[in-house]
Amino acid sequence: MQKLRLLALLGIVFAGSAFAADPIPIGVSLAQSPPGSVVQGTQVKDGMEIIKDMINAKGGVLGRPIKLVYEDNQGIPEKGRAATEKLITRDKVVAVTGGHQSSVCLAEIEVAQRYNTPYINTNCWSDDVRKKGYQQVFNPGNYNTRVSSAMAETIASMNVKRVVAFAENTDYGIGQAKLIGEFLKTKAPQVQYKYETLDRAGKDFTPAILALRANPPDMVINVMLPPAAYIVMNQLYEQGVAPSAKTWMYDGAGLADYPDFWQNVKEAGKYMVSFALYHPQMTMPQMGKDFGAEYTRRTKNEPNRLLYQAGDSLLLVVEAIKQANSTDPAAIIKALQTIKFEGVRGAFQFSKEPGITFQQWAEVPYVTYQLTDVNQPISKSNLVQPSGQPVDLSKLQKPPK
Repeated sequence: MQKLRLLALLGIVFAGSAFAADPIPIGVSLAQSPPGSVVQGTQVKDGMEIIKDMINAKGGVLGRPIKLVYEDNQGIPEKGRAATEKLITRDKVVAVTGGHQSSVCLAEIEVAQRYNTPYINTNCWSDDVRKKGYQQVFNPGNYNTRVSSAMAETIASMNVKRVVAFAENTDYGIGQAKLIGEFLKTKAPQVQYKYETLDRAGKDFTPAILALRANPPDMVINVMLPPAAYIVMNQLYEQGVAPSAKTWMYDGAGLADYPDFWQNVKEAGKYMVSFALYHPQMTMPQMGKDFGAEYTRRTKNEPNRLLYQAGDSLLLVVEAIKQANSTDPAAIIKALQTIKFEGVRGAFQFSKEPGITFQQWAEVPYVTYQLTDVNQPISKSNLVQPSGQPVDLSKLQKPPK
């Protein structure tokens, strides 16, 4: 009898220990299949897996390991809404992150707000995400107003007169294209600017491009994501429009550090100027250096901005759990609202200003660089604007006539 009681007691102890060590589930909604940006989704997942492993190797948080629960939203708002609902109600996640397409994020945050669950936006640039003013939504990634303002300043410094933007037909594409125009009115009123909306699921954009061939603009701006962005770039190059001795190709979508960029564009990517959120020459904390080195060790590729954004998104959730000393979603939200944080990209905290910077890292660092050769890694690219510095026009190169 005593032996049975002892065994029963041990069973209770072991069961309690197993329960205490149960993983903390964190939801990740991203595009893992078309028509969404699968390349982006893959990069976000890679970054989060590295951070998860780093955290768990150090004992997790509150003595429990982190478990990532993935849902494929296919880049479709309705599927993102359903994915977020499933993660919260069925998988019982303590927070949701991973969002990297604005139209999907706008659908997902409605669910997070309804269930009072923290939502950490990884890469949704649309200002509308911030304008909602939801207490549950936190934004460590970039935002359209900052990108468009920075691009307008660069365009103004390059002394161009006629600029055409190609924007995908999404909240992100249209929103950024419109904002570039608004900022140019004040920063470079001499510039003639227009944008054209293209279908992100399209395969042939030559009608829009042929209209530019007879009278090429001084600059073509890309505000599209792959795969459509790659198709547009190749067709611009094939038609001799951009990049050329007459016309700059300016990328506002951060394409150049995608791992499949060069295999899809080849010569069309040479001489492209790029707004970017990461360059190896940027100042970075030791954690960021270790994180990037681990990615290179695993994949043999250079790290890129999406990896770092994903890493910080997950680290934020973990740090908030630690500071709240709780996995209760409401407690995590409260901790995030006042958090002072240093992640893989540096130190920051969230702005409390209403509008486009609500619960946003307002001063996200950026650079401008130019690709000058085919298959050129970002580390070898021509850095024409270090973070916080003006553009050095003397470093820019155009194709020979």
